[in-house]
Amino acid sequence: MQVVIMAGGKGTRVSSIASDIPKPMIPICGKPILEHQIDCLKKNGLTEIILIVGHLGQSIKNYFEDGKRFGCNITYYAETEPLGTAGALYKLENLTNDFILLNGDVIFDIDFLRMIAFHTGKKANVTLAVHPNSHPYDSALIITDNNARVTGWLNKEDERTWYKNKVNAGIHILSKEFLKNCPQSKEKIDLDRDMLKPSILSGKIFAYSTPEYIKDMGTPERYAQVTYDIENGIVRQKNLSNKQKCIFLDRDGTINKFNDFITKPEDFDLLDGAADAIKKINSLGYLAIVITNQPVIARGEVDFDTLDLIHMKMETDLGRHGAYIDDLFFCPHHPDKGFPGERPEYKIDCDCRKPKPGMILQAAKKYNIDLSESFMVGDDMRDVNAGINAGCIPVFLTNNKSHEGMNNIKTFAGLQDFTEQFLSQENL
Repeated sequence: MQVVIMAGGKGTRVSSIASDIPKPMIPICGKPILEHQIDCLKKNGLTEIILIVGHLGQSIKNYFEDGKRFGCNITYYAETEPLGTAGALYKLENLTNDFILLNGDVIFDIDFLRMIAFHTGKKANVTLAVHPNSHPYDSALIITDNNARVTGWLNKEDERTWYKNKVNAGIHILSKEFLKNCPQSKEKIDLDRDMLKPSILSGKIFAYSTPEYIKDMGTPERYAQVTYDIENGIVRQKNLSNKQKCIFLDRDGTINKFNDFITKPEDFDLLDGAADAIKKINSLGYLAIVITNQPVIARGEVDFDTLDLIHMKMETDLGRHGAYIDDLFFCPHHPDKGFPGERPEYKIDCDCRKPKPGMILQAAKKYNIDLSESFMVGDDMRDVNAGINAGCIPVFLTNNKSHEGMNNIKTFAGLQDFTEQFLSQENL
């Protein structure tokens, strides 16, 4: 599969780092951003690369030449006038039927073979990589249905209340059929606003959700963060071809205040320190995955749409503090019968309700998680036993001192205590 990289950005927001070279050529840990990208592509067997260059593009050509020194075949298209983020695509000849399109200012290390398999399996015209990030409030957000089909798109300036932290990552797989269905109407074309967003109704645009490392270099602060993450091995480790470490998190009483079952999003309130704790988990390179029993579905107290809103409220509140979860698994079942309005189809003895390990095992399969190096954290013995049954390290959140040291279970007063007193020390 061919790869097209938009490498013509000026990088005005990071001009304090380097103002005399194109943004993709800004060095980080000894080599340009663009070289980090090409290294990742090569590892995935993606060696046919087209670079779209513009501003100061000669420096890119001088550095990479024909790509042979980097184990790739590189060709160029030079924009004499700015063509937007997609105008140059209509100028390229001999594109393969499906090709990868990248922004040249993003540091990533992802398993592209997984994304290509997803794209092929969905028979998609377009696949967008989406991921959670620490600033969803100022990012373009993608809305999907349960089949990962894109149904909506929120630009940065669009009004939003509660939302899932699914950010457009700037990594795409496009088909030539998609280009054909989006005839060029002007020279300067914005990929998102002029092509992708208007094509959502086709039903052929899908979102590939990944927790792998993808971060733009738009500001000096993000540049510093990426430098740290590369130097500490976090970027490489988060590639899903590697075994992942995870902090599995209970929801009620661990992340949010719990007095009774939550039945509407307005009643969801984060516990003090929970966002900071999850932010610490994010920064250390662990996956943060919520594992929660939600019997309110089986009892008929909440429908799936309302539960989805409750979880969007959680992701929104966490995002405002710079924290995010990588995924969420919930069990809608409840074995006990006799509740008014209950839903009989969910009144079953399932394999996913904690203390059974079904949800944890499902997450481990999806994300290549090493359970022996992962933790299950919760405030209920069902959480502890689910972790034990899955082969995780159990962490019990309790103020009851009598539980300390029982059966080698780690105990802490709260999630923030766990991250500050134990997790941070483990990763020094």
